[in-house]
Amino acid sequence: MRRTILCAALLAGLLSCGQSPESAFEKDIEALRDSLDNVGLAVAVVKDNQIVYHHEFGYSDLENKTPLREDNLFRIASISKSFSATSILQLVEKGLVTLDTDVSTLAGFPIRNPRFPDTVITLEMLMSHTSSLNDSQGYFVLDVINPATNPDWAKCYSDYAPGTGYRYCNLNFNLVGTFIEKLSGERFDQYVVHHVLEPLGLYGGYCVDSLDASRFAKLYDFRDGKMVEQKDAYAPRSERIANYCFGYDTPVFSPTGGMKISALDLARYMMMHMGWGTAPDGTRIISEEASRSMQTERSAPEHYGLAIEHDFNSVPGVELVGHTGCAYGLRSAMFWAPDRSFGLVCISNGTNDEYGDNEASVILPQVLRRMYKYFCR
Repeated sequence: MRRTILCAALLAGLLSCGQSPESAFEKDIEALRDSLDNVGLAVAVVKDNQIVYHHEFGYSDLENKTPLREDNLFRIASISKSFSATSILQLVEKGLVTLDTDVSTLAGFPIRNPRFPDTVITLEMLMSHTSSLNDSQGYFVLDVINPATNPDWAKCYSDYAPGTGYRYCNLNFNLVGTFIEKLSGERFDQYVVHHVLEPLGLYGGYCVDSLDASRFAKLYDFRDGKMVEQKDAYAPRSERIANYCFGYDTPVFSPTGGMKISALDLARYMMMHMGWGTAPDGTRIISEEASRSMQTERSAPEHYGLAIEHDFNSVPGVELVGHTGCAYGLRSAMFWAPDRSFGLVCISNGTNDEYGDNEASVILPQVLRRMYKYFCR
């Protein structure tokens, strides 16, 4: 009751000053953007199974001062992991694999921590970052973990038993993407388009060469006192795809971080997860059981499920469920309330972020707090 009264008082105060929540939010965000030298920012708010607000601030192309549009595509970084997890859970439902499957049987080479050779590493461990794998040897090719191609393969494993600890690892999800390809018989990027994006009516994908390049929002990193475009974010993959080895070269698409999608379509995708695997129009992508499994924590204190995390810090006093992303200067967040009452998406394509290239950034929690303040509480 007290929260309702405070919310009503806040809105009344805004209206008495001639400001709607939307205009007050936009004024607040513009001040934040100015303080962080933000290039561009796209946001979307979901309530009652619909997008109730979205806005695009700043530029998709800083040099040419091209305004950011609602159909601009962003490489959303680690939020991409949830698309990979969603896809392989579809294959779990078809009986082609289980969460307990020994991933060595899928990889075609042994995936075993040499310190704990008798402990099976499962698909569930990969998707919850409890596999004991690490990215010390890189993660852009599977050669790093293949004993036949890397004499230092053992360095890919941490010093704790699989299933007993947590370590965030991009290699986990590049392996998951490879298994999607092997199990489905479809190239990874095409599987996600055909079985997740198209059924939801969304435009995007992991393959740069298959998308409209004119829609890419350029990404910028703050270096040496200025914003520098990160052209590698959308570098063509034509040559590598032309010599593609099915079921092994999958990391070229970056199942761990390579999804390109607009903020609006990411919000529509989020609504499917808010609906326990079913979109507002009734389109079911995964079962409620699979969706609940994704959102169930597997580790503490990390609060991580299967490509979905529980966040208690971005908005003080509010639990959120979803994921963040950070790469090439981009910062992204996709979060919703556990009770499904609201959902938030925000994507920045460049900012002067004092914490550098990591996901504990300044702009994401600042924007999320303002979105919650003006639209959700």
